Amino acid sequence: MSNPVRLAVVGVGSMGANHVRVARQTAGVSLVALVDPDLARARSVAEGGSIEVVSSIDELSSPIDAAVVAVPTPQHVNVATSLASRGIHLLVEKPLARTVADAEVIVEAARAAGIVLAVGHVERFNPVVTELRRFLDHPIHFSAARVSPFTPRIGDGVVLDLMIHDIDIVCSLLDTGDEVVEVSGVSRTTRSQSEDLASVVMRFSSGMTAAFSTSRIGQQKVRLLEITQSDSVVTADLVRQNITVNRMTSHEYLSNDGSPRYRQATVVETPILETRGEPLANQLASFVSSIRSRTAPLVDGAAGLRAVALAERVTSGFQSPKGSVK
Repeated sequence: MSNPVRLAVVGVGSMGANHVRVARQTAGVSLVALVDPDLARARSVAEGGSIEVVSSIDELSSPIDAAVVAVPTPQHVNVATSLASRGIHLLVEKPLARTVADAEVIVEAARAAGIVLAVGHVERFNPVVTELRRFLDHPIHFSAARVSPFTPRIGDGVVLDLMIHDIDIVCSLLDTGDEVVEVSGVSRTTRSQSEDLASVVMRFSSGMTAAFSTSRIGQQKVRLLEITQSDSVVTADLVRQNITVNRMTSHEYLSNDGSPRYRQATVVETPILETRGEPLANQLASFVSSIRSRTAPLVDGAAGLRAVALAERVTSGFQSPKGSVK
């Protein structure tokens, strides 16, 4: 049996603590260190045992093979490049970086070091998204809705925090070479220093379109993706982890004079998904598999960079004279 991958989690806030929980349960992983400037919090998450707890990566004494980077987004570039220079494989929480420039620095550092760089777009490991492609047949339009209750701990705007998930999912389902040719949208800032809700439309070179509606000032958690196709509409509920397919038919009933009287338009299918499991656990297992096989992860640096670039394009459009609603 191969030696376990020795893992450190850097940043043990809400998301980092979830990574710690999952790492403890993942076969082939040995959680050896936690890094956070708040040592009291880190020790609490460590729950005793033999896990090393330090306030910075420069203090690490335990040998590690890989690290989860779950620090605040502005710190990603410094932490990731420092770890990459030591040959440490990286799983960097989404977004890969706050700006395209920083994301490019991380991608290049990983390439130069010859390490695995995975980006934590965890929704790609949601069983619904994993199986969604087999229901696609020349999509015409994507419509994504993502709503969360407000939390003051998030420093990123709603595009980098939430919408970027759906941007990444849609791009992952496109044909290679299908590029975004037009972006328009509006945003509102109500409870924080950056946008709290946004509505965006993208048009792609193939003619396909996508609409993204995102809010972090809702009252419930919503994660829906609807795909319109020539003869069907596929709806994916990422919270409940189910898919429904409304397939168009054309059953027409005529009146006595031959005019249309009633038409039944659709048949609803609810396929059984073959994949299950917690997305965060699936993500870590995939990361470990990439390290062992030295293969590209499902969400690699290029995918993370693409998502940041499109998110930056969206938010820069909010500042344009044609603007947004702010």
